[in-house]
Amino acid sequence: MRTEQDGLGSWTIEDDAYYGLQTARAAAYFDVLETRVRPELIRAIALIKQAAAQANTELGYLDTRRGEAIAAAAAEVAAGRLGDQFIVCAVQGGAGTSTNSNVNEVIANRALELMGLPRARYDVIHPNDHVNLHQSTNDVYPTAMRLAALESLERLARSVADLQEALQVKEREFAGVLKLGRTQLQDAVPISLGQTFGAWAQAVARDRWRLYKVGERLRQVSLGGTAVGTGINAPLQYIYLVHEKLRQLGPPGVARNENLVDGIQNMDVFAEVSGLLKAAAVTLSKMSHDLRLLSSGPRGGLGEIRLPELQAGSTIMPGKVNPVMPELVNQVCFRVMANDLALCLAAESGQLELNPFAPTIAHCLLESMHMLRAAVDLFTRHCVAGIQANVQRCQENLERSAVLATALTPYLGYDESARIASAAAASGRTVRDLVLQEGLMEAEQLEAALDLRNLTHPSPRRPPAPRR
Repeated sequence: MRTEQDGLGSWTIEDDAYYGLQTARAAAYFDVLETRVRPELIRAIALIKQAAAQANTELGYLDTRRGEAIAAAAAEVAAGRLGDQFIVCAVQGGAGTSTNSNVNEVIANRALELMGLPRARYDVIHPNDHVNLHQSTNDVYPTAMRLAALESLERLARSVADLQEALQVKEREFAGVLKLGRTQLQDAVPISLGQTFGAWAQAVARDRWRLYKVGERLRQVSLGGTAVGTGINAPLQYIYLVHEKLRQLGPPGVARNENLVDGIQNMDVFAEVSGLLKAAAVTLSKMSHDLRLLSSGPRGGLGEIRLPELQAGSTIMPGKVNPVMPELVNQVCFRVMANDLALCLAAESGQLELNPFAPTIAHCLLESMHMLRAAVDLFTRHCVAGIQANVQRCQENLERSAVLATALTPYLGYDESARIASAAAASGRTVRDLVLQEGLMEAEQLEAALDLRNLTHPSPRRPPAPRR
């Protein structure tokens, strides 16, 4: 065990720990969740530390030995090493100070180790004086939030693109499968199963485009603004150079915010991104509801599609299989929507020059991105790609419905078609049979009126006026 001390007192820490006093305190005081700070955020902060160490070394504010050791240690953390040393709860007081301190301490002690020195030799490399040189949590943390969100957003956009492509494959595969449409869960005019999948693909395409475009909002960072955006204690040369170094290490297109104060105190950008995640969740959840309905039964429900069978659905009912993938997506979407509310409350609750609730914003945003990406990948691979059409059931449901009479209104008129629809519903016979029985249309004309191309696309020309 080793003892570390500062102006607030001392703390005993395990000898093999890379973190230090500030981290140990935070881990004890903010232990409200099992969830720790997301690794994407730790990686982003480490990249900032690496860029800062390189800039400070190049400008002579750090000697070469210290600067190179800090940069090397930061690079290791950015690559995912020492992940078990980041022990602070995701939700914490202090606007992210505990997370920044955790990274500072781990990098400082690893840098000391790289120099052949024991941990806690802070007289040689100090977490604040050297690793955090010319920085504040207040400019590091919001910058890291943007970098982490950009990285996660790019992965999510790729997953959404894969889902769009899978839906388009099904759109083409099911183009010739005619089924009963439904509005307000009641029988409606026919639609092809391919058109149903095509509509989902188009909605997902909009989400993909929104996620792609919103990345531009996240590329403006305020590193160098230090405490409130004024850049106090940060040399102007450093401010310009650290952004250049960060562009070389981080996501492409990162640029310095022209108003550093704005980038530190205002969190509306994260609310905007979260809102688009919520919009994507709405699309995915609605699609999942639809898939559960279309696959319901299979005998006592609609049963017009078959979802891949992934697991036994009951411990008491043999043979029962549940739509578990759509159910998973629904639940993830509920969480994303809830995260959006929490994030928006946190974003609007900042006061004056700083938002102390940035940890909640970061956690909600990054968790939503992670959950959505994982759910979309699983949904695409284990559900959408394996969906099959139950062509016979689609035909049966369509033929039994009286709504086919709608296609006959240009030929018979609304009132006569309504009479036929009512008679079909009352007798259980099909519209096709009743029209032929009553001699209202010739068989060839009736077949043309009920042809797939006429039922699911605009008519090429208006049929003759209905008989009166």
